[in-house]
Amino acid sequence: MRYAIIKKVSDKEFKRATGVERSTFQTMVAVVEQGLRKFGRPTTLNYQDQLLLTLMYWREYRTEFHIGIAYGVSESTVCRTIQKIEHVLLKSKQFHLPGKKALQSSETTLEIVLLDAREQPIERPQKNNEGITVARNADTLKKHKSLPI
Repeated sequence: MRYAIIKKVSDKEFKRATGVERSTFQTMVAVVEQGLRKFGRPTTLNYQDQLLLTLMYWREYRTEFHIGIAYGVSESTVCRTIQKIEHVLLKSKQFHLPGKKALQSSETTLEIVLLDAREQPIERPQKNNEGITVARNADTLKKHKSLPI
């Protein structure tokens, strides 16, 4: 799914396909454009396609091989692109989730449930020797010695 195709869909379908609002996507693209340095050989994917590729990886859990086939690039290019985009977005601090302490405020009521997970005895059949015929070693040796050769 390239950006040239997806930019034509409605806002509702855009969010359904990418997992983010169109305005959030545009903000992400602006951050990526500022964060990535332009040097060396130009990439085959523009910033929008690189971001869509990363969102596809996060949202659909597709393999890098299959994403590479969809975008016409190699698996290693997909891996490098995902790492670059993740690094730039995390570096900007606009797309950070709050930490554990911020998520768990002091007003939160905790409910604790304890489970008894001790082992319980199981009735197993008792072993007995009534149905087993036990031969003694001395008896079996006598039988073998008495056989003619």
